[in-house]
Amino acid sequence: MSISGVRGIVGQSLPPSVALEYGQAYGTYLCRQSPGDSRPRVCLGRDSRPSGAMLAGALAAGLMATGCDVTQIGIVTTPGTALMTRTLQAAGGAVITASHNPTEWNGIKLLRDDGIAYPADQINRIQQLYRDKQFDLQGAVSVGQLDQNAKAHALHIDTVLQICDRTLIRSRRFKVVLDSVNGAGCVVTGQLLGELGCEMVHLNERPTGLFAHTPEPTAENLAALGPQITKHKAAIGFAQDPDADRLAVIDEKGNYIGEEYTLALAAKYIFQKKTGSVAANLSTSRMIDDLARSAGCQVIRTPVGEAHVANAMLEHRCIIGGEGNGGVIDTRVVPVRDSLVGIVLILQLLAETGKTVSELVAEIPRYHMVKTKLPCPAGKAPQVLARVQAHYQQADRPAGESAVRIDTRDGIRIDLPAGWVHLRASNTEPILRLIAESGDPATTARLIDQVRGLLDV
Repeated sequence: MSISGVRGIVGQSLPPSVALEYGQAYGTYLCRQSPGDSRPRVCLGRDSRPSGAMLAGALAAGLMATGCDVTQIGIVTTPGTALMTRTLQAAGGAVITASHNPTEWNGIKLLRDDGIAYPADQINRIQQLYRDKQFDLQGAVSVGQLDQNAKAHALHIDTVLQICDRTLIRSRRFKVVLDSVNGAGCVVTGQLLGELGCEMVHLNERPTGLFAHTPEPTAENLAALGPQITKHKAAIGFAQDPDADRLAVIDEKGNYIGEEYTLALAAKYIFQKKTGSVAANLSTSRMIDDLARSAGCQVIRTPVGEAHVANAMLEHRCIIGGEGNGGVIDTRVVPVRDSLVGIVLILQLLAETGKTVSELVAEIPRYHMVKTKLPCPAGKAPQVLARVQAHYQQADRPAGESAVRIDTRDGIRIDLPAGWVHLRASNTEPILRLIAESGDPATTARLIDQVRGLLDV
């Protein structure tokens, strides 16, 4: 349990009793926040994992026990749930998902009435209610009611289509290879590509939750996708994670170009249409800075986490935003990472320019990034981060590294002339995440080794 929500192994660290009591805590929180005698409504979606129905039922029972009405929307993407929460004017939302974790994992993610994840102070209040078992349970005639709504896919598709030129994309008749990893994006993404006139080769297209490969859309997990693109002579390949908020792109030659390019390509299209700010987290590639600079746009950097990015987008009225993990946010649809948004913006870019994915990628300054993680005992992260910060603040740091910028809003990010490195504690695991980027592999490796050498965990 963390500020990111609840996540665990079903039947072990995540039995149905946890979902029941978490629902009671969330329901208690919402009812205490509701004016007068109004009854809060919660929009409840889930990804395709086999345990999803069980946990959704337990969470719904807990919510109804406190007087909340619950609208179940079935197997739906996380952005689809966020969109339905806002459309139904619900008091809040919830998604049963463990994101990119394997099938045996599941979790609970809570959403505000606007679809954005709750900030730390509010999620901490909900979790304190859970820990203290301070639930406002209702009597027989005051418990909440349950209903169903099957309109999420249609609403999501209609909203996404409003931000692109459907006629232009249809005229190109793109051949697309899509890997939905048997997750929540299977049905809605296939329908969207059909509306866009794409010839689709759909891999792992049944929403069973039995993932055909390790579900995080990284290069090593998508090795089988590239050959399918060249075999079918497709224009592009897309890969989603289980709750379809992240998107990876493979070019027409079968090359995995990386999750970092998802936001870069989407932003490249948006920057051709308008000028404004873009929000991205501290771990996102400098590609976004280069693209924004060329377009006369400003980059707003935030701590890691889509809620931070989304809130910055709303505050600064950003024209695009997202994270380097393949998450694209366009507030015209919903202020949440959305793989469907990434798909339509990239297809629109291909349609308007007439260029291939590899040609578009070649126009973007290229960097070399390494992402790794290190074990870190609970409670020791602050000491480690302080040691790294002290090193880079010293006057005798290595030659050529005098122009150092340090950002401590989320762990520590150090920007150097040669590149940058970001070290932060995970919200969900006892680890430190270490990311570095520069213009060449040797420099990136040096940055990683330099920070790793300062750690004593």
